[in-house]
Amino acid sequence: MDLTQGTQKQKNDRAKKMMLWFGIVSLLMGFAGWTSAYIVSSSREDWIKELQLPPSFFISTVVIILSSITYYLAKRATKQGNSKQCTNWLLITLGLGITFIILQFNGFSQMVAQGYYFTGPTSNVKMSYIFLIAMVHIAHVVAGIISLLVVLYNQYKKKYSAQEMLGLELGATFWHFLDLLWVYLIVFMFFVK
Repeated sequence: MDLTQGTQKQKNDRAKKMMLWFGIVSLLMGFAGWTSAYIVSSSREDWIKELQLPPSFFISTVVIILSSITYYLAKRATKQGNSKQCTNWLLITLGLGITFIILQFNGFSQMVAQGYYFTGPTSNVKMSYIFLIAMVHIAHVVAGIISLLVVLYNQYKKKYSAQEMLGLELGATFWHFLDLLWVYLIVFMFFVK
């Protein structure tokens, strides 16, 4: 397919999709760097081998997976022409996204209660990596929530239909990426001791 062909709108849509994928690839590279550094650092003598991740991290994993499902259901409702149902699923997705962030901070509190800190005399390099990776992911979930709020605003303005879903699709793609990224990170941190 020749990317220079099509109407101006089709070209703009392709450009927006490409920009999103460039952003996703750059985020993947950043997280690949941090997880690689985590692996390299795991050979240090002061590396904690028997650390248990906080239960809130696992609960938040279920929550973010559910939020991906509700975003998918919002897209499906739009394809079926059910605008009200789409709005409801988007609002549920928003609630789940906020719940994810709250659970993540609760997980940080659980780590601090165990005596693990991001920095300071009682900190450890492994804990610093866990705090860093989770916090950077949270920052991106905040960006996902902002994009979701834009999608909700456009949904209320009735900008989406079965024929015009680009903003909804872009928001959902970014959200699903954040979901899969967290699943990868939690599995990584659980198994890489």
